[in-house]
Amino acid sequence: MSEVKISAEPRTEFGKGGARRTRRAGKVPAVLYGHGEKPQHIALPAREFAAAIRHGGLNQIFAIDIAGAATTLALAKAIQRDPIKDTFEHVDLLIVKRGEQVTVEVPVHLIGEAARGTLVVTENSTLTVNAEALHLPEYLEASIEGLEGGSRVTAADVTLPSGTELAADPEMVIAMVTVAPSAEQLEGETAEEAPVETDEAPAETAAQA
Repeated sequence: MSEVKISAEPRTEFGKGGARRTRRAGKVPAVLYGHGEKPQHIALPAREFAAAIRHGGLNQIFAIDIAGAATTLALAKAIQRDPIKDTFEHVDLLIVKRGEQVTVEVPVHLIGEAARGTLVVTENSTLTVNAEALHLPEYLEASIEGLEGGSRVTAADVTLPSGTELAADPEMVIAMVTVAPSAEQLEGETAEEAPVETDEAPAETAAQA
């Protein structure tokens, strides 16, 4: 994954009021920190940042260009979103160096098809790995091809690209393959849930005065 160049400007306003004004100006409030550097409060262009995340995922590496300073490589370690507007509220950016190993969460894609008559239940959709900062995988793959009911896919079964090491528990379950219920079983469950009708009249709950 290559880095995305993005321009940033220093922020001089802080607090909720300053953050709102930054967002109204079409920018995302952010903090750049790490490697012993003093934290920098900056603002990122919202549209460019959102496009980079959509294309490269949450582990996209950014080349932050701040006027009057050297370009800094950074990884978004924490992103706050507005759940209603689906906009970025704030970003914590961790400074990284070329060749440095970082620990990140990477999405896991299940590939193939399990055996007929089974259901696949995802237990964990991401996996923690260590990888070189500028070579972070966008996603990982785990095969469920032909798996029978009762099978499971663990972290150890996930295919890791060269230079990427597993940081999670190898026994962590990614997906479970179970036997699909039969039509008769589903009908039985539906019948059990259906209310029982009776011809009895409802009992009186209060005596007549």
